Amino acid sequence: RRHSMCGRYHIDDNGIEEIRRIVKILEEKLKTQKGRDIYPSQEAPVILSNSQGELEAKALFWGFPSPAGKGLLINARAETALNRPLFSDSARYRRCIIPARWFYEWTPQKEKTQFRREDFSLLYLAGLYRCFSEGIRFTILTTQANASTVSVHPRMPLILEEEEIWDWILDGAQTEAFLKKEPAPLILEQEYSQQSLVFS
Repeated sequence: RRHSMCGRYHIDDNGIEEIRRIVKILEEKLKTQKGRDIYPSQEAPVILSNSQGELEAKALFWGFPSPAGKGLLINARAETALNRPLFSDSARYRRCIIPARWFYEWTPQKEKTQFRREDFSLLYLAGLYRCFSEGIRFTILTTQANASTVSVHPRMPLILEEEEIWDWILDGAQTEAFLKKEPAPLILEQEYSQQSLVFS
């Protein structure tokens, strides 16, 4: 089975420090969280706005419960987010940023590939959040892969720049333009290359 797009990413200790620089308020439990790989259903740092219109970072769980009652929706397509009932309200009023140092994708040959910025600066993944009976949960927006990632997977997370965080989260007038944005080029690294052995 192909993994769904952006099914795992990594945040490191320095990433939590960088978030502290961007937001006014950092939820207490994030101050002690350590860097790690984040899997669906786990709690992770998310940047969003509070009722005063200030940026804050909270620990939220990854994945909207599926309306069909099975599993989690960990991604939403940027192209259709404004129209799909499960996501449209969040796309209009509850946008967030998921900071990551890198994310992982798997090739059809099951090779694990890591995508990051050339200078290792944080990736700011555009996301949506929503309140469910289980609490507030987030999902990561994906878009068509750019030239640097398409060889591994046809989709990639919608990645914004640091200077776009405030507008993405707080300025609804720009949402549609952001949803059409092509992310900046990334570096890909494969941890290992599977060797196919030929026996005579």
